[in-house]
Amino acid sequence: MRRYEYVGPAELRDLPSVDVAGIRSRDDLAAWLATRPREEVAEPFTFVVDLGGTLRLAPRRSEHVACAGGRPVLAAGEMGFAAGGRVDRVSNQSTGYCPDPASWPAVAAALDAAGTPHPGGFTDAVVFRRCTGCGQRNIVHDGDFACAVCDAPLDG
Repeated sequence: MRRYEYVGPAELRDLPSVDVAGIRSRDDLAAWLATRPREEVAEPFTFVVDLGGTLRLAPRRSEHVACAGGRPVLAAGEMGFAAGGRVDRVSNQSTGYCPDPASWPAVAAALDAAGTPHPGGFTDAVVFRRCTGCGQRNIVHDGDFACAVCDAPLDG
């Protein structure tokens, strides 16, 4: 599986660690979700899959690099849960790691290893491109391969 290095701002790499849970079983997930405030559980969480294949969860507004402990990952994004701990939404949206939609197998393997039901693919797959003109990382929306900062064309 492809490994993703952190590509975000350097100042975020040194943020203190956040409230991260390594999820290896349904019991791990249930216990961690039970400690979260109700309004937090209603939102998707920040997640990464570490190089060992473990799903790591943190509150939504956490930086992915903090969730990963500053290390490379196999996948990163946001993940939401329905009743019973079933994953009902999951994306690869992480501008700190910019994982490809092809990172899904790492997510599926981590969820399967933890016995956590999931949708079988990203419910919202994000495509990232770096502008060769200004260097800005971009999320491609609706097939529009133009830089959001300088309007230069992005590689398709």
